[in-house]
Amino acid sequence: MKKLNLHICLLTLFIIASCTNEKVDIFSSTPSPLQIPQLFEDKILNPVIPIDNPQTEEGIELGKKLFFDPILSADNTQACADCHAPENAFTDTDRFSDGISGALGTRNSMPIFNLAWNYDEKFFWDGNSFSLEHQAFIPVTDPIEMASTWKDVEQKLQNHSEYPNLFQLAFGTATIDSSLVTKAIAQFERTLISSNSKFDKYLLNEISLTPEEFNGFNVFMDENKGDCFHCHGSENNPLWTDNLFHNNGLDSQFSDLGFGAITGDPADNGKFKSPSLRNLVFTAPYMHDGRFSTLDEVINHYSEGLQNSPTIDPLMKKVAQGGVQLSEQDKADLKSFLLSLSDYEFINNPAFKNQ
Repeated sequence: MKKLNLHICLLTLFIIASCTNEKVDIFSSTPSPLQIPQLFEDKILNPVIPIDNPQTEEGIELGKKLFFDPILSADNTQACADCHAPENAFTDTDRFSDGISGALGTRNSMPIFNLAWNYDEKFFWDGNSFSLEHQAFIPVTDPIEMASTWKDVEQKLQNHSEYPNLFQLAFGTATIDSSLVTKAIAQFERTLISSNSKFDKYLLNEISLTPEEFNGFNVFMDENKGDCFHCHGSENNPLWTDNLFHNNGLDSQFSDLGFGAITGDPADNGKFKSPSLRNLVFTAPYMHDGRFSTLDEVINHYSEGLQNSPTIDPLMKKVAQGGVQLSEQDKADLKSFLLSLSDYEFINNPAFKNQ
């Protein structure tokens, strides 16, 4: 009976195709929901996954291939991974990344991980991108970065020996456009989840911290000492960022308006997105302009280097005295805690490498 039913179904499809003179094309990609870590499940909301771009095995694999392929640049020399290297938690060790012509940008590349939990959907240091898909759209046409056009990129991908079939498998069409390219890249980027640092294991009761790391965490949380948690969260926020925009006292006057240039509101001048404190051991240099080459310089800035300005964040409560004035021991311990947020499994994950 089962064979008879199967034959009837196949005959019906054949008749429909013959009568309409159209090809019957059955498309089905393989769902691949994000593997959400236990800490994230316990402590924060679900990730942001667009309804029109669900995670699939084929889409993720296509996005990974595109991420590492220099075909997206005008001269086929630069890929997304050149400014966002896996071994550096998907950022660049140069202060300013260079584009295909050797020209330098004006900001340090932001690391790429845990972006599916960026709930306000504002990306880049200044928040000029409104989704992860849109964020992937911008570098291709940026004159300093890849300096191409989407028309040229689409044509190169369309004429490629592999890509039309890969897009067919991922999206059910072999006709390639910029929207599908950025959807695939965004799918891959959403899989870049960092959740297995030493401190994560401590929170899961798998290991203990050293006395220095534990004291450093207390310095981080103490409003009268480090007072870092307001912008970067606590043990209850495994992202270690509020994903908001702050003026953290880097300058008294601004050559880069940051968020203010996007909103047009002078009250936002000098504000930049709080980066995650995860993986700092891999992501130097630090700040939006990479001005600090070491973590010690970052800690010294908040301890005694704050610069006052009209838009400085009210959270920088001790700006009048230059900062929170940490002791040398508290500085060292704070650094030990911050380094415990480094996830070596993340940077060595073969699923995230060009293999």
